[in-house]
Amino acid sequence: MQDKKGLVLVYTGKGKGKTTAALGLALRATGHDEKIFLLQFKKCDPNYGEIKAINKYLPNIKFVQTGRNRISPEGILVEDDSSLAWNGFVLGKEAVMSGKYDLVIFDEINVAVDYGVLPLEEVLKMLSQRPSHVDIVLTGRNAHQDIIDAADMVSEVKMIKHHYKTGVKARAGMEF
Repeated sequence: MQDKKGLVLVYTGKGKGKTTAALGLALRATGHDEKIFLLQFKKCDPNYGEIKAINKYLPNIKFVQTGRNRISPEGILVEDDSSLAWNGFVLGKEAVMSGKYDLVIFDEINVAVDYGVLPLEEVLKMLSQRPSHVDIVLTGRNAHQDIIDAADMVSEVKMIKHHYKTGVKARAGMEF
């Protein structure tokens, strides 16, 4: 699909559903035989439902998980290791620049930038230098204004009510 204009899509906000929206887009794209690369920052568990589903049913999606699987229930990075984040970003950037993927998802990258783990300038440089047909999705709360400005679409997921606040723990199939 190299004749299309690639878009930059941002899912941000404090509500639940940013990763889910990105994964829904990946599911839709794979239905059209597009190639997808998914990079998950701070999610390094092969037992996440999306990873199990990709392994079983979605061969068009290549994924890389980086970090130590340490996100608090509020979506905040905990005890981050910047070298793990940087190494993951390099892999994602290589996927973008290769031009062989139609869609590249950087899950939780906004949080990594917000916490100073990834340089904003490097993310913006990658966005501006990407092959023109590649769609990019950036998820995570606290998207930097410069990323919002560089995007073609931004959706803010607002939390109105969340079951976590009533003591319900993270659940397989719902949160992971």
